[in-house]
Amino acid sequence: MFTGIVEELGEVTAVEKLADASRFRLRGPLVTEDAKHGDSIAVNGVCLTVVEAADGEFTADVMAETLKRSSLGALEPGSRVNLERPMAVGERLGGHIVQGHVDGVGTVLDRTPSENWEIVKISLPAQLSRYVVEKGSITVDGISLTVVDAAADHFTVSLIPTTLALTTLGIKQSGDPVNLEVDVIAKYVERLLGPNAQESLK
Repeated sequence: MFTGIVEELGEVTAVEKLADASRFRLRGPLVTEDAKHGDSIAVNGVCLTVVEAADGEFTADVMAETLKRSSLGALEPGSRVNLERPMAVGERLGGHIVQGHVDGVGTVLDRTPSENWEIVKISLPAQLSRYVVEKGSITVDGISLTVVDAAADHFTVSLIPTTLALTTLGIKQSGDPVNLEVDVIAKYVERLLGPNAQESLK
């Protein structure tokens, strides 16, 4: 379980293509300071399992399904990535509940800079639009953000200077893919209030 508060802007140092997967080596001195085999680290919002960790770097295997459903397949050596360790029990939940399970991939459509913030417009896959609401939460490349405006095929977020400086959204350009995870609470509510909801409540 994560919070969407990025701890570190890391870097991909190597990508090994396997038959039905890829093995990534990533640099992240902060997130690896206490990492060991089997631990979880979110990479651009995707929960990955640490295979090895040493000297400020860690390796993780990414299966074909994850490569297909996320933007990780586009990463290459030198790519910057958002890194976050799992939330520890008893700590503050600074963002919102993030599982690290990507629901879809969006695309940066437009950036509108301002003096103190920047508005970023991101495309929204049709199957996810019902979960995204104005002032609701969404995870973009592992970053917990508040939706400014929500439409059927896109949404906007407002980024403060800290987010621009410390995450990949500061360097993403129009056309770049981003991983999206909608608020899990919305998905559970939809399930509970589905076609069989009234029958189950009798």
